[in-house]
Amino acid sequence: MMHFQIYLKRIISLWLVLLSAFYSSAQSGQFKLTNEFLQLIVSNDGAGCYFNLQNNHGLILTTSPLELQFAGNKPSLSYQITTIDSGIVDETWYPPYGTDNHIRNHYKWMNLSFAQISSIATLNIEFRLFDDAVAFRYRLISPGDSLVLMQEKSTFQLFQAKKCWWSWADYNTLEKLVYETSIGQAKHAAAPFTIETDAEDFLSILEAGIDDYSSMTLKQDLSDSSKFNVNLVPWADGTAVKVKDSLKSPWRVVLVSNSPSALLEPKTILNLNDPPQGDFSWVKPLVYNGVWWEMHLGISTWKIQGGRHGASTTNVKKYIDFASEHGLGGALVEGWNTGWENWGQKDAFDFTTPYTDFDLPALADYAAAHAVELIGHHETGGDIVAYEARMDSAFALYNRLGIHYVKTGYAGPVNPPTEHHHGQYMIRHFNKVMRTAAAYRLMLDVHEPIIPSGWSRTYPNLMTFEGVRGMEWNAWSDGNPPSHTCMIPFTRGLAGPMDYTPGVFDILEDNFQQKRVHWNGEDKGHNAVHSTLSNQLALLLVNYSPMQMAADLPENYLHHPAFHFIESLPAKWDESKVLSSMIGQYIVVARRKGTSWYIGAITNEHSRTVTIPLDFLNPDKKYEIEACMDNASSHYETDPENYVIHQALLSKELPFELWMAPGGGAMVIIREK
Repeated sequence: MMHFQIYLKRIISLWLVLLSAFYSSAQSGQFKLTNEFLQLIVSNDGAGCYFNLQNNHGLILTTSPLELQFAGNKPSLSYQITTIDSGIVDETWYPPYGTDNHIRNHYKWMNLSFAQISSIATLNIEFRLFDDAVAFRYRLISPGDSLVLMQEKSTFQLFQAKKCWWSWADYNTLEKLVYETSIGQAKHAAAPFTIETDAEDFLSILEAGIDDYSSMTLKQDLSDSSKFNVNLVPWADGTAVKVKDSLKSPWRVVLVSNSPSALLEPKTILNLNDPPQGDFSWVKPLVYNGVWWEMHLGISTWKIQGGRHGASTTNVKKYIDFASEHGLGGALVEGWNTGWENWGQKDAFDFTTPYTDFDLPALADYAAAHAVELIGHHETGGDIVAYEARMDSAFALYNRLGIHYVKTGYAGPVNPPTEHHHGQYMIRHFNKVMRTAAAYRLMLDVHEPIIPSGWSRTYPNLMTFEGVRGMEWNAWSDGNPPSHTCMIPFTRGLAGPMDYTPGVFDILEDNFQQKRVHWNGEDKGHNAVHSTLSNQLALLLVNYSPMQMAADLPENYLHHPAFHFIESLPAKWDESKVLSSMIGQYIVVARRKGTSWYIGAITNEHSRTVTIPLDFLNPDKKYEIEACMDNASSHYETDPENYVIHQALLSKELPFELWMAPGGGAMVIIREK
């Protein structure tokens, strides 16, 4: 059994199967799960089933109904509970990569079984109560029957919510700006949906373990701005979920904390997925560069066009050489395969035939000889029918050539037409790709994905996801304001790793300006990365990804004094802490590798000084500090590439004060002497 599957401790309490002795009271009543921090009360009163959640400050969610609605208006619950099981799980497991080298999974659980009615078989609702979250899901078995779910009528009735952070729900993209508003303005929110209460508690509603189901959005109830109903992304025919024999919903999760920083630390989403089965020792995280940013800048092209093709053998060798010389683990190549010239057409892409100026076998050998992983790329343009027909042969080619990583993309309308990116059809597809890639020992970086839901615990080859308005928007649009990156860790980031692709040093995008061609309709011709250089370094730490891209061109890194901060960046961490934060304003994250700590700090459009506590350091050791920080004149708009590198001995007795410029930040490395 692999080391990350070994459990240090597992305590499962005796199941309490309450049958005939309990039956009379099980028809109605209240059923509780409690721990030191939270109390879940599930009520069944004969007219419906609903739950309340409270912490030490009082109510968080109140009278929140649970119900499924199937085709034909068949009721899902008889509201007559036949059995109740409950217990406790306490275990520790070891992921092959991540922000921490071990994860505790500790929760109380309760399963409610409802009596069989008409043609709908027995339905279970499973609950888990963690120290920092509650989760529930529906499971229904109906042997031999096809089930068509019209609506999942789960509801989250907020109690005294003050404000929230959210992005507009879109059935086809997660690449949206995040807003901070009152609850009343959040009419239709994508998950994760993050809220602050009047009691200054913080919670976020999201989902885990999405398999054969549909993605969840959250719609504000027309009659009550504090009530949010689960809305499932529909099929083209208006139905929500179609299954045969059995239905298992994703986990509906409510994270609860008393501070923004504490909201970021739970591993609940991973813990709600099953351990891996089989050998995943071949899975390895890495920091990489690649032929990507130059195309977004319009310096080169994805397709062969006028001698400007980015994925030529000569150009890719340049990236491989740079990665090898500077200790980067991989080099990504986009635009290597034929089909980019047919973008938007059916069957446009060939996933095995390279362009004539790209020698795939030779470059695979060249990368291997230089100890660099060649990262392949499959852009589907949303043509799922074509990709699924060719996926096995494409993965087999990579496997045969010794290519172990593949970045997938879905930038386009889904084929078959009228299906949504985030509906059940695409959920099935993404999970099929995940499982097929595992069979070929391929690691995945998924762009234009569904929302991450913790499947990387079960399939560790599912490394990272985009699913965020990331760096590319800064190349050809108005871009992302500094506050955006101070909000996405508390929204999209709660769902899982983000391939934000930071690390750009040419902030003003003025190098090679004469070579740029405006290729994107949103390109206004005055684009820039809205951050300081130190902020770009810090984002490599703040936005965790086990495949972390240093996105800029090699020419912009070469001989740059700050580049060695990227050269020294680990891809796998032993321990992580959120030291301080305010959603939308700033965040300070610390990650440990061995005896060294790496600290990333970013701020929004306002300058600020933050105090970094050092109580996590060993009091018996001496330390030295190296930091890339904003200079006195640094500013994300007027002087973004100004920075200073500071080196000194560190006094553990004093907190470390860090000043950040508007749109600024810092990367700090603390090493034992």
